[in-house]
Amino acid sequence: QVQLVESGGGLVQTGDSLRLSCAASGLTFSSYAMGWFRQTPAKEREFVAHINWSGRSNFYAYSVKGRFTISRDDAKNTVYLQMNSLKVEDTAVYYCAAAHRGNSGSIYSTDLYDYWGQGTQVTVSS
Repeated sequence: QVQLVESGGGLVQTGDSLRLSCAASGLTFSSYAMGWFRQTPAKEREFVAHINWSGRSNFYAYSVKGRFTISRDDAKNTVYLQMNSLKVEDTAVYYCAAAHRGNSGSIYSTDLYDYWGQGTQVTVSS
């Protein structure tokens, strides 16, 4: 049974930092690309960041580029999202997702991903 468990969310102020973690189990982690998405009640789930299965390629949404960093530790079956210079508009539930390296499609689309975590709330206050 595949599980993705996010942690690290919380309530912070504008300009603060947070690091989200997503621990994976039940899959061969090194065979999966990993992504982070976020969602608010008013919007559909949107792409935040992606790291490929080898860890050599990263991609970011324009809105977070330069502030967020995605990384992975295959020894720990964990993907991270370091979020710096947080803004009020970063407030959302953050989800991690896993896409098998054999999948094809857009990394920006939820359709690419096979498994999802339950989400962790990030709230940024002004």
